[in-house]
Amino acid sequence: MVSRVRTVAFQGIEAVPVDVQVMVAPGKVGMQIVGLPDKAVAESRERVQAALHASGLSMPARKVTINLAPADLPKEGSHYDLPIALGLMASLGAIPGDALASYVVLGELSLDGTIAAVAGALPAAIGANAEGRGLICPADCGPEAAWAGAEIDILAPRSLIAIANHFRGTQVLARPEPSVQAPARNLPDLADIKGQESARRALEVAAAGGHNLLMVGPPGSGKSMLAQRLPSVLPPLAPRELLEVSMVASIAGELADGRLSDRRPFRAPHHSASMAAMVGGGLRVRPGEVSLAHNGVLFLDELPEFSPQTLDALRQPLETGECMIARANHRVTYPARIQLVAAMNPCRCGMAGEPGYRCARGPRCQADYQARISGPLLDRIDLRIEVPAVSAGDLIRPGRAEASAAVAARVLAARQIQQARLEGLGVESIATNAHCATSLLETIAAPDAAGLALLRDASEKLGFSARAYHRVLRVARTLADLDQADTVGRIHLAEAISYRMSAERRAEAA
Repeated sequence: MVSRVRTVAFQGIEAVPVDVQVMVAPGKVGMQIVGLPDKAVAESRERVQAALHASGLSMPARKVTINLAPADLPKEGSHYDLPIALGLMASLGAIPGDALASYVVLGELSLDGTIAAVAGALPAAIGANAEGRGLICPADCGPEAAWAGAEIDILAPRSLIAIANHFRGTQVLARPEPSVQAPARNLPDLADIKGQESARRALEVAAAGGHNLLMVGPPGSGKSMLAQRLPSVLPPLAPRELLEVSMVASIAGELADGRLSDRRPFRAPHHSASMAAMVGGGLRVRPGEVSLAHNGVLFLDELPEFSPQTLDALRQPLETGECMIARANHRVTYPARIQLVAAMNPCRCGMAGEPGYRCARGPRCQADYQARISGPLLDRIDLRIEVPAVSAGDLIRPGRAEASAAVAARVLAARQIQQARLEGLGVESIATNAHCATSLLETIAAPDAAGLALLRDASEKLGFSARAYHRVLRVARTLADLDQADTVGRIHLAEAISYRMSAERRAEAA
């Protein structure tokens, strides 16, 4: 007799169905797992045997063969423990043979028979719901899986004994309830920033349109402080965005207690991060920082200190909103629609261009340091601003600056205008100006006559690429949305162009 239990394998955020087939037959006593298992799956043999023994069941003195079909799909992770154990229990008669037919099962077993949490419960629940099946998962993953839909049947036992009792009717498992994290409190506030009015304005524009931002300034000028306060002015995640972010976090095992949060991700990896850590990869092709920041912010402090190869690997995700990781035997795609915020010093000494300071190496120090960032990557950054050192007058000025709550209200109003415009055009996959297609952008951001003349002159004088031209239009459209203007005017384009110009180009244009 062959017992069958449905589980899943993960490819990116997609849950691929896997059939666990358990056969107990005469032969040499032992258990064998086939179907391309990795080390974690192969070791489940010992965990399953110990868990069954702790639950009062003994392995049969017969040959046990477990096949994970399809056999040519690699099986990775410890979540195969529970489906293997339940398949064995069905073969031994501990639970009804047909009880598992309508469920997808995943979970890791402890040696005492309890069920430990695993990654990927939310994508597995969504996949099970698409098949018209229920889900059996660990108790700690139940609140996470419950977000897949109110109609899906979810069982979240704490042990093998609990699920056996449920199927025998002696103990009924209640359906878990969706759980959310408490709203974040005491977020860093923009009111803490002294001076830096132009940088605060650029941060507001970046937040309103989802634009990439680069801040250049000496050490201690407040670049990191500004970036850390960006989450306080960003709007909460929409329901569709919340589901996408949570699926990536679930695959990475970063959902605390199965609770979802509507706060946008903010990832700030150290500059020693490898390419695999940044864009994803490794033995099991896990999502990287760029995918964990999906629908949120990726902050790169000390930008030139990252390896050039790691930085250039960000070019495709910034352009397409996806991170595709190719291997010899399979290919995985993770979502990666991010807002890149970066900070850097003007040179290795950190003080180039500051009054009263002269670098010993001269202009070469600044040129060599900034050359670590490739032109194609810089071309994908919409706003580039200088953050000068804060003066003593700014620090001792009484009173506080404008708080994040006031800025967040303007940002939310601008995003609502963008969302209404895009929905009116039948575009639902994007929500901000920064991610509009160029064909759509030329329609929604068409400037007036004066603005078009200014844009033409600036493009010829500054040598804008096609990408830079369209990114100026994106920023100008966001500036018009902040002003609640229907048409992109000359004043909006002038400010957008200023964000593309470095100090040297400003001097040449003057």
